[in-house]
Amino acid sequence: MRHNPTGRARLGLALLLGLLSVLGPLNIDMYLPGFPQIAADLDAGASQVQLSLTSCLIGLAVGQVVVGPVSDARGRRGPLAVSLLLFVLASLLCAAAPDITTLVAGRFLQGFTASAGTVLSRAVVRDVFDGPALTRFFALLMAVTAVAPMVAPVAGGAVLALPFATWETVFLFLALLGVVIVLVVMLGLPETLPPERRVPSSPGGSLRTMAALLRDRAFMGYALIVGLLHGGSFAYVAGTPFVYQDLHGVSPQAFGVLFGVNGIAIILGSAVVGRLGERVTEPALLRFAVVTAVVATGVLLAATLLGGPLAALVVPIFVYMTCMGMILTSSFALAMEGQEGRAGSAGALLGALPMLIGAGAAPLVGLDESTAVPMGAVLFGTASLGLLVLVGTTAERRRQPAVGA
Repeated sequence: MRHNPTGRARLGLALLLGLLSVLGPLNIDMYLPGFPQIAADLDAGASQVQLSLTSCLIGLAVGQVVVGPVSDARGRRGPLAVSLLLFVLASLLCAAAPDITTLVAGRFLQGFTASAGTVLSRAVVRDVFDGPALTRFFALLMAVTAVAPMVAPVAGGAVLALPFATWETVFLFLALLGVVIVLVVMLGLPETLPPERRVPSSPGGSLRTMAALLRDRAFMGYALIVGLLHGGSFAYVAGTPFVYQDLHGVSPQAFGVLFGVNGIAIILGSAVVGRLGERVTEPALLRFAVVTAVVATGVLLAATLLGGPLAALVVPIFVYMTCMGMILTSSFALAMEGQEGRAGSAGALLGALPMLIGAGAAPLVGLDESTAVPMGAVLFGTASLGLLVLVGTTAERRRQPAVGA
């Protein structure tokens, strides 16, 4: 594939990689409207059901750390094909789960295998693009990918509304979707990492690559920012099914619409970076987004403490998710600069940190099922920590002497 493709080739690649990368978000979000039904059918509490989300996020994190370095050594297509086929089997296991323990285990396997779509779509972008074209293309890819969180709960609610449909039907749908994606991707995605650019495959080599990234202060600063902000957002993912439906009486279908609207927010935020990327620096856009996210989550926390109406939750969450679109796009472009030979490993760390932090954040919102305060507190706390990392990263950069000084 040619370098920095344009026109129809660029759009086709965006659609193909968008299809590849939506598997993770669909896997996370599509079953959310079924949380209350899962709890009833499997005789589980809210925190136990949320543990199935946690296990999926851990699987996504671990899978990316494994698949990313493997793809740097063996190319993108082979690891992708194997992972997608295993995702189909993991989805069938979830559909057949007789108890919450089996579902939690199946969700880990789903996350582990779906991780290939997330990490390899990013690696392919870095294989093919660089410079301003990288930022613009990733903004376009984010806009395509953001449709998944917007559609997933709506689709999940629609599936549950079908006659005789149950939460198991959602996992059967995901298995079918996995079959479709593996066919489309393997027919339409060429290998983007030629043999001469691959890193020799060995556990020691993979560990050295990861260690080098962990020592890269600039990379880790951006990775921690996106990890805290994006990871913290899973408190919203895990909390709103119960907060909206149980505390505010929203139907599964209406919940899907409210949840899906935030996909539009992510698209808006990503579009802002794509449009302004050549006129406003990416670090400036990132600073604005992180500060605004802290303000929005502060308003949200105040609303939960005061017992405000549903609108007092929906509006600041929409602002927060708009900032998320800006943060994901700008931080990816900044973090991936200079990572040509280790794009798979770099993309794995960028994707794994939000999953690990999200795995810890998601169960916290179930500590008190009678209020939305835990959800608001986790969102505000992670956003504030992200701001502290941003301030520290900026201060570190300012302390570095200028070249030639």
